[in-house]
Amino acid sequence: MQCYNCGAQLTEKDFCTNCGADVSTFKKLISFSNYYYNQGLEKAQVRDLSGAVESLKLCLKLNKYHIEARNLLGLVYFETGETVAALSEWVISKNLRPEKNVADDYIDAVQKSPAQQEALAQRSRKYNQALAYCLQDSKDLAVIQLKKVLSDSPNFVQAHLLLALLYIDRGDWEKAKKELNRCLKIDRGNTMALRYMKEVEGALKVEEDGKLPRRQNREDAIKYQSGNETIIQPVNRLEPKKNTGWLWALLGGAAAGLAVSWFLILPARVQSAKAQLNNNLVSVGEEVDRKNAQIDSLTQQVESLTRENADLSAQTEALAGTDGQMSTVEALLNAAYLYIETPEDTEALSEAIDRIDRETMESPDTSEAARNLYTKLLEDTGTDLANSYYDTGYQAYRSNDFDTAIENLQKAVTYDPENEEALFALANSYREKGNRRMAIETYEQVIELFPDTEKARQSQNYIDDLQE
Repeated sequence: MQCYNCGAQLTEKDFCTNCGADVSTFKKLISFSNYYYNQGLEKAQVRDLSGAVESLKLCLKLNKYHIEARNLLGLVYFETGETVAALSEWVISKNLRPEKNVADDYIDAVQKSPAQQEALAQRSRKYNQALAYCLQDSKDLAVIQLKKVLSDSPNFVQAHLLLALLYIDRGDWEKAKKELNRCLKIDRGNTMALRYMKEVEGALKVEEDGKLPRRQNREDAIKYQSGNETIIQPVNRLEPKKNTGWLWALLGGAAAGLAVSWFLILPARVQSAKAQLNNNLVSVGEEVDRKNAQIDSLTQQVESLTRENADLSAQTEALAGTDGQMSTVEALLNAAYLYIETPEDTEALSEAIDRIDRETMESPDTSEAARNLYTKLLEDTGTDLANSYYDTGYQAYRSNDFDTAIENLQKAVTYDPENEEALFALANSYREKGNRRMAIETYEQVIELFPDTEKARQSQNYIDDLQE
C-alpha cells in the first residue's frame, strides 16, 4: 500500500514514515474497498451477478483506482449482456493503468472484428426496437423481436426480464416462469427476476387452486374392485321401468327433426358456408399479394443495407488504425475524462492532451462535436497547462538544460500563444543552445505579437547581436 500524499510504501504505522501524513483513515478505506472486492468476487463465482455489481460499485466508490475491481465489474456487465457498460469500465481501467493491464485483452476481444461489433450494435438496435414496440402497445411484435435478440445473445438479462414481463402481461404464466428461470440461471440474485417469479408462482398457485375437484358423495355411489378395474355403481336411483313406448315416440320425433334439417336448414347453411369460404379465400389471396410485395421491398432494403454495411466496414477499418480518427477521438475522450475526474493532475492531463493529434482534430473530416470538445478543452485547460509547462521549461533554462527547456516552452506556447514570457524564454533557450535561425524567428514573433513592450525591445537587441 502506498501513501496517498508522497507515494512511499506504507508500514504498520498510522502515519507515513516518509512524509508524516496521517494515513489511518486512508488505510481503513483501502481495507473496506478490498473487503467489498472480495465479496463481489465471491458473489460472481456463485453467479450472484447483481450482488457482485453492488459490492464492486461500493469497492470503487471507496477506491476508484482499484483496477482489479473495475475489470471484474466489466466482466460481470459483459456476462449479463451489458456490453457498453463493460467497455466503459475497461476503458477507464486502461486509462488509469495503461501498462500491464488485462483490460487491453478484454477490449481487443470485443473489438477485434468489425463483424462482431456490428452484431453487438444490431443486438442493441433490436432490443431498443422491442422497447419501442412495447411503448406502441405492439406487444406481439416486441415478443418476436426479443426472441431474435435472445437467440443471438442468450445471456442478455434485460431481454429475458422484458420478455417475461410481456408474458406476464398477457397471462402466459408458464412461459414467463421459463424465461425467469433462464434469467436466474445467469444471475441467481437478480432482484427484479425474483420479484417477477414471486408474482408468477402466486398466479400459478391461484390457477391450480381455482380448478375445484369434482365432488362425489359416497352416499350416492358404491365402489368395488373387479380385477384391475374399479366399478362405481350409483345408489338411491330409481330403476327404469320396463315400458318402452316412450322410446319409440322419441325416436320418431328425432327422425322427423332430422328430415326437416336435411331438406330445409342444411342447404341454406351449406350455401352460407361456401360464400364465407370464398370470401376468406379472396382475403387470403389479397394478404398473400401484400406480403409478397413487402418481402420484395424488404429484400431490396436488405441488399441496399448490405452494400452500405460493407462500405461502412471498409471506412471503419481505415479509421481504426493508430493514426486514424478513432484513435484521436479515443485520446480526446481520455483527456476529457481526466479533466473531469482529476483536474488537479496537470501532468497526467497534459500528457493526455499531447497524445491528441492536432491536425486530425482540425481536419474538416473530423466530426463537429469532436472539434467543439477539443476547442472547449483547450479553452478551459490551455492557460493552466501553458503555465505548468512554462514553469518547468523556465527552471530547465535556469539550470542550463536547454533541450528540456525548449521542449516544455514549445508546449507552453502551443497551448497559450499569448504567453509573452514563455515565447521570450523559448527564444532565449534557442539562443543559448546555439540555434541562431530559430532564435531570430522566435524573437521576431515576440516583436510581432507584443510590439512596444520591453520584451520586444530586448528581442530586437538580441536579433541585432545575432545578425552581427
